[in-house]
This record gives sequence, C-alpha cells and structure tokens, in this order.
Amino acid sequence: MGIIQAFDYQVGKPNAVQVAMQHIAATRAGAWFFARTVHHIDLVLLRLSRGRTTLPGLVAGLPVLTVSTTGARTGQRRTSPLLGVPAGDDIAVLGTRFGEPRTPGWYHNMRANPNVEVTYQNKTIKAVAREAGNEERQAVWDRAKTIYAGYGAYASRIKNREIHIMILGTGEPRP
Repeated sequence: MGIIQAFDYQVGKPNAVQVAMQHIAATRAGAWFFARTVHHIDLVLLRLSRGRTTLPGLVAGLPVLTVSTTGARTGQRRTSPLLGVPAGDDIAVLGTRFGEPRTPGWYHNMRANPNVEVTYQNKTIKAVAREAGNEERQAVWDRAKTIYAGYGAYASRIKNREIHIMILGTGEPRP
C-alpha cells in the first residue's frame, strides 16, 4: 500500500474564495509574505487541531502534509509543511520555496538522509525520499500546476536553479 492509500490522501476542489487566495499567494508580494509566516501559523494550527488543519488547507484549499527530515548539517529533526502532489501511489513534494532563489533546506536534508516521516490528518508514516526521474518529473509538475496555479508563477521567478521534485514512498528505509 502506498502513501496515498495509507492516508486516504485526496485533493479537493477549492471554492472561489480559496482560488482567489491561491492567486494572491502566487504574486511576488503574497509569496514573500507566506514564505515568512505560513510555517509559523501552521505549527500552531496543527497543534490546536491535532494535526487536521493547516493554513493553506483552510484558506486556499490545498492538501498540506508535514514532512520531518534529519538536518543535513545539524542532525536535528526538521519539520516542514509542504503541498503534497499525488504521484501514483506515492506523494511528491516540490522545492519551489515560494519562488525564491534558494533551494529549500528540506531538499538538502532528504538528499543527505532520505528516511523521512510524513504526517497527514494526524496520521504519521515512515517514508523514503528519492529524486523524481525525468518522465516522472514532468508528470508531477503538470499535476502540481492543476492543484495549485501558483507553481507556474513561482517557476517564472526561479532563474538560477532547478526546481527539485522529491517522491516520498513507502519503500525500504536506507541505513
């Protein structure tokens, strides 16, 4: 059984207000604001809702999960709320970092230690991260843009780096 089935992970259809919020978040100013605030708000919302509510889920209709990695340099546990994109039985996460120039830290953490924990709706499972292959990458990217239109805007602002796509699956953990 894959992550999609284990979580009963579903991508809903956002309402008109949520679509409007997605467009605001995709702007340069909106992305700047959310990049600096949403993870702090999500930590509180997740705690208060016992893992069932995130800010992007509430205001933009986006299916957000949290991914816990081991810090590549520090060895400390790091948790990031990320939009999950179905990729077959697995879930993909995209390293857009709200269209900012730097690659997100969680990507470096996954490359250094691919064993992660994924939490959705207060259910946690262990997973293994791997970089998406070329064909898989395009399919995930196309699917991601149907879930959140902001990805296209982010890609247009990212000039000097690759947008990394990691696939989170229930494969065998690496030592």
